[in-house]
Amino acid sequence: MQKSAVEQAGEDLFNFAVDREDVKTLLAALPDESDLERGKIEYELGILKIISVGWSISYFLEHSPHKSRLAELYWNAVQEVSQSISSTAGLMVGKDIDYFQILKDRLDMYVEAMRDRPDASGPAGVIGPAFARACGDVNNVYAALTGAKMFIATVGSVKAYLEAMELHRRSQAGARERA
Repeated sequence: MQKSAVEQAGEDLFNFAVDREDVKTLLAALPDESDLERGKIEYELGILKIISVGWSISYFLEHSPHKSRLAELYWNAVQEVSQSISSTAGLMVGKDIDYFQILKDRLDMYVEAMRDRPDASGPAGVIGPAFARACGDVNNVYAALTGAKMFIATVGSVKAYLEAMELHRRSQAGARERA
């Protein structure tokens, strides 16, 4: 049975969110003088990418009839992989870990940061410093820039994908028709 465009988008966006090539690229670009713990940056970049994809779905499809279904498909896939990560990590460290809760907590942190700085020059200007804080050094410019780059690249990729799938364009046309 053929998947609908929304089902295909949910699968594609999930696969993009968990792909780590761009994480590796950003890590490789960090200068040695950044004084950042690379393992922590890698971990937080993975979380930020997953969150950024989910945020982008809601943002770009705000007025789309596909928004709820696509968001549901995406977050259900994230929750499934989170259970697997939680089980594996829990066995390795000998205690219960809830990776999906970690994702929700980080999402709340980023949303709160955006709410606290409505005057910022866009979401990336808020996400970068919040990312640096999540990495343990709010004043580290390298961490802030790395987080902002991940956010901008991820949001741009999701927007381009939704436009290519004609989900974004349809949602914009629907918004104009309702106005």
